[in-house]
Amino acid sequence: MLETTALPGNAPLSPPLDTQYQVETPEGVDLPLRPAGLMVRALAFSIDLGLRGLILGVLFIALAMLGKLGAGLGSILLFVVSWWYMVLFEVLNQGRSPGKQWMGLRVVHDDGTPIGWSASLLRNLLRVVDLLPFGYFLGAISCLQHPHFKRLGDLAAGTLVIHREQSHIRPELPEAQPRRPPFALTLTEQRAILGFAERQGELSRARADELAAILAHPLQVPAPQAVNELNGIARGLLGPT
Repeated sequence: MLETTALPGNAPLSPPLDTQYQVETPEGVDLPLRPAGLMVRALAFSIDLGLRGLILGVLFIALAMLGKLGAGLGSILLFVVSWWYMVLFEVLNQGRSPGKQWMGLRVVHDDGTPIGWSASLLRNLLRVVDLLPFGYFLGAISCLQHPHFKRLGDLAAGTLVIHREQSHIRPELPEAQPRRPPFALTLTEQRAILGFAERQGELSRARADELAAILAHPLQVPAPQAVNELNGIARGLLGPT
């Protein structure tokens, strides 16, 4: 939680820009989110702008062969792509347009829940205001001034653009028979043993033996069987997977 500091004249300062945003779920769990800054959002928007231009260019070439009918269909197509491209992707693709997905971003409600139709439509309709007076000027100023990099459309719709957290995959442990340690291990000791087993594939045989000997001594494990014994303890700590 950010706090404002007060000047001697009791004039509060604005909270500083922060790269973390905490929301509390209905279950009482704090959910950390990372708001996306101006530059990465600008890159995502540029990608989407280029894709829309490419789509319209290809379709307009095809519609040009239809004469006046093609011109009418082109006007409808221009409206649909210009106003519904972002909305459809944000609602139907978990808050990610192609540009946002490429840059690892997504848009959510302020409480971290997936964005809905009304919020997405509102934030994208107000993009016209963010573009004023030219070149996204108001939107950029709003992003730079807001603690969580919100443009005017986000403020009105109650939305937030965040970095999409990558899922972490636990490394595979070496094959070994699970076993219990000879005595209760502290949390630090458990982490050390699991870390050794998880990183073993990155180590040379000599380095693995050296580290295993260091860890095996306090565990009363014979040095020649240290690697296998530690791998077995690691599997025992991790439990069934």
